[in-house]
Amino acid sequence: MAASVVSPGEPQTLDFKKYAVATAEALYTWDSRTSTYTQVYARVRSWWVVLADGSNPLTVYTHEFEGTGINAAAFAQLTAYKAYRTATAVQSSCDGQLAQVRDHPAPWKGLHVCTVTLSVTDRSTTDPHATPYSVPVSVMVNCPPAATAPSNRCVLVGFTTTASRIVY
Repeated sequence: MAASVVSPGEPQTLDFKKYAVATAEALYTWDSRTSTYTQVYARVRSWWVVLADGSNPLTVYTHEFEGTGINAAAFAQLTAYKAYRTATAVQSSCDGQLAQVRDHPAPWKGLHVCTVTLSVTDRSTTDPHATPYSVPVSVMVNCPPAATAPSNRCVLVGFTTTASRIVY
C-alpha cells in the first residue's frame, strides 16, 4: 500500500508500541468543555483503517468506543458538569509478551497487538479531585511490511475495551 495521509492528532510512526500507547490514551481522553461528542468520537475514528476483508468494520469501532464509558447521551449529560477525562499509559505489553498472542500469533507479519494499562481520571466542576482508576485497552496496529499497511507508518485496525475481549 502506498503512503497515506495522517489524520489530525494521529501518530506518524513505524513504532507500533508508540502508536498503541497514543491510541489507548486518545480513546480515554476527552474534554466536554472544548469538544462535542461527535468531535471526540471522530478523532480516533479517523485513524481507523477498515481492512479489505471487512474483518474490522466501523460497527466494531462504535461498540468498543462506547466501551470506554462514553456515548452521545452520557456525553451530553457530562457537558452540563463541564466534565473531562485524562488518561496516561502506565504499562504496555505487546506481541510475544501476551500469552494469548503467543498461543495464537498474528495471522500476518506487521500486525501487532499491545495491551496498554491506563491511569484514567474523570473530573468535573463538581469533583475536580477525582481518584484515578486503571483500565486495560488492547490495540491492534498494522505496520509495514503488511500489505494492508501504508509504506511509511503504522495504522489502527482495531482496539478492544470490552473486558472479555482484552488480550492478556
